[in-house]
Amino acid sequence: MPSARPSVPEQPKAGWRTTEFWLSLAAVAAGAVVASGAIPAESIWERIAGLVVAGLSALGYTGARLALKKPAG
Repeated sequence: MPSARPSVPEQPKAGWRTTEFWLSLAAVAAGAVVASGAIPAESIWERIAGLVVAGLSALGYTGARLALKKPAG
């Protein structure tokens, strides 16, 4: 019969070592570039969309990391 070992919770990776971090960073950077006007936009709505994408990406990543690090129980 296999011995029952208590399960040790695995430590989460450092944030910068996750795929989610790099994808979120790319989305934030792309949104910020569009919002800043570095890429010519035909209307102000394209810049606003870039700003919204950057903000939501940052919030999404932060929320995911907080949920991961929240103590269980």
